[in-house]
Amino acid sequence: MNAEQYLKDGERAVDLQRSNLWLIQDPGRFCFGVDAVLLSAFCEIRAGERCLDMGTGTGILPLLLSAKTEAAELTGLEIQPESADMARRSVEMNVANGHLAADRVRIVQGDLREASAQFGRSRFDVVTCNPPYMTGGHGIVNPADAKAIARHEVLCTFDDVAREAAAVLVPGGRFYLVHRPFRLAELITTLVRHGLEPKRLRLVYPQADREPNLVLLGCVRGGKSGLNVEKPLILADANGETTAEVKELYGF
Repeated sequence: MNAEQYLKDGERAVDLQRSNLWLIQDPGRFCFGVDAVLLSAFCEIRAGERCLDMGTGTGILPLLLSAKTEAAELTGLEIQPESADMARRSVEMNVANGHLAADRVRIVQGDLREASAQFGRSRFDVVTCNPPYMTGGHGIVNPADAKAIARHEVLCTFDDVAREAAAVLVPGGRFYLVHRPFRLAELITTLVRHGLEPKRLRLVYPQADREPNLVLLGCVRGGKSGLNVEKPLILADANGETTAEVKELYGF
């Protein structure tokens, strides 16, 4: 795999363990974590569907979904120029190495708060999002820092995310997200207010005897009421070893 010509100072290429795909990361900025991998596995995307990942960062979700699904079109929307640039170069690198079709994934720099204005309403069959988990700017030293933007609602709120997801989805389209359980009541209230009916919920536990630290939600635009709570996902066993299910999700 030839990566050198696509990397800038301080960057590295990470093997995604899927279809020989690689992702450019900068350890000094925000790098993807287990939540992105879990979200990619939680999504249900059918052959030929169009998908938008809002706040794509360096493009981890579109690349993983290109390997795991038969989506016809995967678009990543990212507001930070540096992250969008890394995502584009990752796409170009994988295309050049023959592991990604040239027209399968595209990266767009833009504000997710204006997604429906940029792409048009009722444009996508599926929307995904790994939004900032923390409200406001409490504890942030530099609000312009890439890590602060990824973790805190500096440039958008969850209401912005839900509103624009509903706007760009076709009727009956699906919205998948990962978030923190402590905000679950607010998340569901906001989603329903924007016409996104929660249909699937799965809690993620670091270990079986610990409290959950992530929640995966699947919603349908205009869906009927009725929520399926799926079995818990345990990340590690009592000895701290990664569980077999998580290893499978990572592709190990």
